[in-house]
Amino acid sequence: MSVEVETKDSAALSEAELEALALMGGSFDAPRLLKAQQDWVLCTTATLNGTIHGFTFSTLERIGGTPCVLFGLMSVKRSPKRDQVLKGLLAEAYHRALMAFPDEDVVVGSRFVSAEGLEAFKSLSELIPRPGHRAVGEERAWGRRLARRFGVDAHYDEKTFIVTKKGLSGFLDHESSKPEKIKPEIAELFAEVKPGVGACLIVHGWTMTEDLLKLGKH
Repeated sequence: MSVEVETKDSAALSEAELEALALMGGSFDAPRLLKAQQDWVLCTTATLNGTIHGFTFSTLERIGGTPCVLFGLMSVKRSPKRDQVLKGLLAEAYHRALMAFPDEDVVVGSRFVSAEGLEAFKSLSELIPRPGHRAVGEERAWGRRLARRFGVDAHYDEKTFIVTKKGLSGFLDHESSKPEKIKPEIAELFAEVKPGVGACLIVHGWTMTEDLLKLGKH
């Protein structure tokens, strides 16, 4: 059975719909989902056989003139269909980006608490941070911009891209179906990320125009 994906304005979500998202399981309770509804423009849900298996709160916007896809919060149910659900949520976001920014390169950003969540960004180019790469001025500037946009700049370390606390109001919540295949150097990016004290890692990458044509194709 295929994943059914639907996007609506976050403001249009009813209390019952928010409760259904909370009941899916994952890392987010009702108060954090209510905050996400207030902070982010779009809510996308992925269902299988009428049951919610994943959702995102996100936005398409420009930061300093550059088009961006920002995932304020995403959660994928821990089920055998998780990879299919993640792919469906991402395809919907990229399709909307393609419609909004058809001839431009797009920045994609989110917060992460583990290397498993980075599976969502495997199709992006020039991930920052990434193993073996020392970020330079403009790359660090994007980290600062996203920290401000996520509302966590007061606790953001621009050298490590880590939000040291109060970063868990939203992040990309996905557990890999094949965690053993995560490269050690990717896992090492999270060595100093302590979710127990509210820490997360801000990661961004680019989807080039030609790639967005493929990623966003329906």
